[in-house]
Amino acid sequence: MTISLRLSDEDEKLFKSYAKSNRMTLSEFIRNTVLERIEDEYDLKVYREAVDDFKKDSTTYTLDEMKERLGLE
Repeated sequence: MTISLRLSDEDEKLFKSYAKSNRMTLSEFIRNTVLERIEDEYDLKVYREAVDDFKKDSTTYTLDEMKERLGLE
């Protein structure tokens, strides 16, 4: 798949320079950056859901209690 991206000359130079200094092609840099952004947003979503769940039930267990509950001892 090919995707076109319009950049100013200044941005193009910056992107290429960054990619080169990190031994990546421009395509690798852009792909990695987009994937990292998606992962970050997903992580933030999961974190917020976990915080909401914790607010609803803040019961916590020690490691020993969890081992016992799961029959691991």
